[in-house]
Amino acid sequence: MFTYLNPEIRKKLIAQGKLVRIDAQGASLSIENSAPAGQRSLNLLGPVPMPIARGHTRPDVQWYAAVRSTELSEVENLANTLREQGGQHLFSQLASSMAVNSVLVIGDADQAVRPMVRVHSNCLTGDVFGSRRCECGPQLEAAIDRIAAEPGGGYLVYMAGHEGRGIGLWAKAATYLLQDGGEDTYQANRSLGLPDDSRDFSDAATLLKYFGRGRPLRLLTNNPKKLKDLTDHGLSNIERVKHVSGVDDCNLRYLEAKREWGHSIDDEDLARD
Repeated sequence: MFTYLNPEIRKKLIAQGKLVRIDAQGASLSIENSAPAGQRSLNLLGPVPMPIARGHTRPDVQWYAAVRSTELSEVENLANTLREQGGQHLFSQLASSMAVNSVLVIGDADQAVRPMVRVHSNCLTGDVFGSRRCECGPQLEAAIDRIAAEPGGGYLVYMAGHEGRGIGLWAKAATYLLQDGGEDTYQANRSLGLPDDSRDFSDAATLLKYFGRGRPLRLLTNNPKKLKDLTDHGLSNIERVKHVSGVDDCNLRYLEAKREWGHSIDDEDLARD
């Protein structure tokens, strides 16, 4: 599982320009040495050619994987210790604690004047299982189609560790049971003593700075807070584009709660045939 951390493989990837390090402003850093102490940076691996079976367009994309340098260093040190002690059977526990975010480069995005982007929080139930209790799955596929249809394309940033607006899958399952008892999605979080939204968009902002290279961006979201968080992390000249999809009877109450919480969703957006 950790063969990609082999020093020889690491050197080869660095020489090929497939493994780079960027700072919080999206600028390149030296990756030959250890990550700078006290400085937040990301290790970025890619591009990896990847044809995807999502959306109607099913585009060929370039995939990048990103992880915080400090987090990766901690895992590498633990992995070396386990390897020396013959504890390879514990490696899966290390991998599960490391949040690896992804960037899909769709189309000829580097040439786009105003790339369209989507910062999508991972949702196992919606993105993978196809749950209709939320609109996450349809939003993901619609974002891929919308970006692929744009002249030049754009970027989809897929954020790990954002399940249930940051509370994790276990707590999210509990909130579903509370929602079935009559609470809305935000009330359920509060009943568990959890924040309404604890997602951290700082890494997403860093990745958009790196890939955006200062260009104006159009962000697919209905959530003004997401736009504010990205702006607070130093992204300027970013325009919000409404992104409503997948509305049906199963998630209507959920979407109404999001609208009451401040999402830009109109009555006509919730209309169904």
